[in-house]
Amino acid sequence: MYIEGKNAIRQAIESKTTINKIMVDKNIQGRKDEIINLAAQNKIKFEFVPKVVLDKKSKTGHHQGYIAETVDFKYCSIEDILNKAKVNNEKPFIVILDGIEDPHNFGAIIRSCECAGVHGIIIPKNRAVQVNETVIRTSTGAISNMLIAKVTNLKDAIKELKDNDIWVFAAETGGEDIYNKKLTQNIAVVIGSEGFGIKKSIIDCCDGTITLPLRGKVNSLNASVACGIVVFEILRQRLGGQND
Repeated sequence: MYIEGKNAIRQAIESKTTINKIMVDKNIQGRKDEIINLAAQNKIKFEFVPKVVLDKKSKTGHHQGYIAETVDFKYCSIEDILNKAKVNNEKPFIVILDGIEDPHNFGAIIRSCECAGVHGIIIPKNRAVQVNETVIRTSTGAISNMLIAKVTNLKDAIKELKDNDIWVFAAETGGEDIYNKKLTQNIAVVIGSEGFGIKKSIIDCCDGTITLPLRGKVNSLNASVACGIVVFEILRQRLGGQND
């Protein structure tokens, strides 16, 4: 797996992601450079190559002169996510993705979740996008600080969360207005797929449904936008906003 771009690679190095080597545009050679210095400090192999080599390997066209070769993304367990909240002495804050298929949406969701202090994300093993180069690039480095658990069955995952005293809410139409709902408890929020939303069988497993009030003629939001609004409303309440 490859990570492209200066910011994403810097974040990967700082979060101790295992990097096999970093390929650097040879035109950078001899200059004081942050990535080269970080690689040297962390004993990561780097080599200078012609820009054309980077252009051929790049899947984004925006490598900025840097491509890092890493091991495949390491998924965690739900227990790991719960332990992270415990170590931080915080109430668990988790996002569950039901069938997100667009890697750009997934990457944007990871970025929003990391910024909002979400402890981890749970995704299904099948019929959903997995962590790939596009997801990593779109997250702009946030993935290096985010725990992601891949599970066989989302309903079983929800049950495990409930067994750990976590309230699970579906972010879907037809529920309680999110701005009138107290969301400061141990919480997990389910975000549905781009085209179909959350499956009814998953909604039925949840403790309730929360809904974003929409005032326009379009009756839905992009999944990553909706997720961003939801997690930051939860953060707002946790920081002492309305509904404490």
